[in-house]
Amino acid sequence: MKPIITAFENSPDGGQGLARDMRVRWAMEEVGLAYDVRLVSFKTMKEHSHKSRQPFGQIPTYEDGDIVIFESGAIVLHIAQHHPGLLPADEPGQARAMAWLFSALSTIEPAIVEREQVYFTERDKPWYEDRLPLIDDQIRSRLNPLSARLGDADWLDGSFSAGDLMMVMVLRRLEPEMLAEYPNLAAYVARAEQRPAYQRAFAAQKAVADAARAG
Repeated sequence: MKPIITAFENSPDGGQGLARDMRVRWAMEEVGLAYDVRLVSFKTMKEHSHKSRQPFGQIPTYEDGDIVIFESGAIVLHIAQHHPGLLPADEPGQARAMAWLFSALSTIEPAIVEREQVYFTERDKPWYEDRLPLIDDQIRSRLNPLSARLGDADWLDGSFSAGDLMMVMVLRRLEPEMLAEYPNLAAYVARAEQRPAYQRAFAAQKAVADAARAG
């Protein structure tokens, strides 16, 4: 049997490839692993059947026999560890790739997600205009060393890895104007988006969003 992942039946991103199942789809495509998708509604995500797999009622989840995992980072790491293509062959390289994966989630993403949430929850508040520059400065404090570390290299540590996959997915959540402040990071994202595996994953997620709009 093929692994099964869950994804939004009707994604809030409208097919932009920002929902977190995209990270898992891309990892599957990179390693050539066929998979099935169980689409879930927001109502279904809060029901016991789904929360038994994902206690917080979110997506994605991953099921492969007795293995049931939630959290996109954990799923991508599991795929990378069990299928060649997303981790270097040597142990030191594997460790560095895993460090980049976790830095994407723990160091880079939180401020980017905070900025997204502030727009939706606080833009009518009197402090909103003062708060945005503070968050933007926090984001830049992370992007500056990331840009310096990448330099003119294609990928963060030699060949493309799970660390690059996760970092690119996080950077795609940036406001385009801010990403454009870092030409090498913008080129890094664009380079990753040209990978055939990314293109297949993006098309698969977009097809679901298109069907939801049509339906």
